[in-house]
Amino acid sequence: MLLYHASKHLIAQAHFRTIPRRLLSMSLTSPEAFSVEKHVAIAAVRRACLVTCTVFNQLVRDRTDTLKKEDDSPVTVGDYAAQAVINTVLRNAFPEDPIVGEEGADALRQGSNTKLRERVVSLATNALREDLIDGEKAQWGLGSQHEHSSEALLKAIDEGNDTGGPNKRMWTVDPIDGTKGFLRGGQYAVCLSLIVNSQVVLGVIGCPNIQIHPENPDEEKGCIFVAVRGQGAFQITLSGTSAIKLPFFSSEKSYVLQSEESKHTNIPLIRRVSDELHLTEWGMDSQAKYCCLARGEGAVYLRMPASTIGGKQPYEERIWDHAPGSILVEEAGGKITDSEGAPLQFGLGRGMGENHGFVATVDEELHARVISAIKRAQLAEDPKKTNPAL
Repeated sequence: MLLYHASKHLIAQAHFRTIPRRLLSMSLTSPEAFSVEKHVAIAAVRRACLVTCTVFNQLVRDRTDTLKKEDDSPVTVGDYAAQAVINTVLRNAFPEDPIVGEEGADALRQGSNTKLRERVVSLATNALREDLIDGEKAQWGLGSQHEHSSEALLKAIDEGNDTGGPNKRMWTVDPIDGTKGFLRGGQYAVCLSLIVNSQVVLGVIGCPNIQIHPENPDEEKGCIFVAVRGQGAFQITLSGTSAIKLPFFSSEKSYVLQSEESKHTNIPLIRRVSDELHLTEWGMDSQAKYCCLARGEGAVYLRMPASTIGGKQPYEERIWDHAPGSILVEEAGGKITDSEGAPLQFGLGRGMGENHGFVATVDEELHARVISAIKRAQLAEDPKKTNPAL
């Protein structure tokens, strides 16, 4: 299998333990760079997708009282269990690498949350103990021979507490990106990236509800999207087969992909940009938008800061919100910057600094046109923003 084939000299268990330091000195774009990391990340995301699908089937689709945002809601169960799975795999494969994630396990340790903790432990354990498939290694904590205690899984969740920053090698984890999409059976994503010295070098995004091919909506669903710096971007199935290089599809319409949630983005401004450039709006949850853009279903992805009230600062985007999707777009031949055309910052900590919005396009020429259209739309929205003298 294309994405799972690894050189024999990388298979020894002892070598997995020393990979992180060796790769810090390896060229970031050499053909063998991050080969093991890629396979580990695919395995971690695939297993986490097993968790999220199970949570939806057992706790969301079959029950009506689980759509409430309560401590034991299926979203919380899925977030915790998926992060436990991913962090367990990362910790076994790369014990020295810090992880930047959303969740901590303090609440799960409380006596009042025993039922929630048991659910999380059961879900994570079942996913980790699934039989190995090609490309997966028992050394990563996978397979039926491994036992995973409750405390070990809680510690794995806590591994995601790193503060981020420059001049380091670190992973970012977003176990369920797109909460509302997940709840309604729409699009959501399991997102993982590797950042070295503030540069994203690897991104893996699992999308259980995306069709394998856009033209066949009745076909089997479930894809994993993979990109390594300098090595291109690919789509595989959730079972790890059928690798397709991105982009592979050409849409009849030019879509601008945007968030479904108005509180997450400035929809009126995006509408002005879309009208000027004759783009059709397409609302979607999660980093699945980046995946659709990378494989050719859309032309533009826009996320602009939503309007705030009372001088409140816009939401500071987190590095896990965009790191995996950004490298996927770039390795598929696209371009991504903030709305002012500046590179994205992944070395500032857990956040990405002042939020100017995000612009991703399928090519550079279109990117320049979108940036110009945004400036004109901002001027129309509020002339004082672009010309303080008014």
